[in-house]
Amino acid sequence: MVERGIELTGDALLYSDLSYKVRGCFYEVYNDLGPAHKEQVYHESLKVAFDEKKINFESKKKVQILFKDKKVGVYEPDFVIESKIIVEIKSVLNMPKVFENQLYYYLKGSIYKVGFLVNFGNEHLDIRRRVYDKLRSTTHPR
Repeated sequence: MVERGIELTGDALLYSDLSYKVRGCFYEVYNDLGPAHKEQVYHESLKVAFDEKKINFESKKKVQILFKDKKVGVYEPDFVIESKIIVEIKSVLNMPKVFENQLYYYLKGSIYKVGFLVNFGNEHLDIRRRVYDKLRSTTHPR
């Protein structure tokens, strides 16, 4: 089920409290800075916002991509939040579908279930939350 661009699993949003706090940081940064900066400016600003909200995060963490339970590559998302959520940020006028597809496949090939794709580069903040939770292997407990 999709509601206002947010995917729901069953009756509840996966990691709902954490997702709410993280989204709040996206809005805080965007409302203060606006849409005119490079990705790195938003990246550094989100570090400050996450720290202030006491949200544990890793910046540019190397995430293993798996194929048949074998490590086949490495992906470096902008953030991994509390070892649960991947965040990928962009600063582009129009976000092509390929960015959203990439996030989906990063989730599919990794141990993470939830990801945010956030575009700060338009006149309206664009936040896309995606969930991948199809019959995960028992070796991937998240």
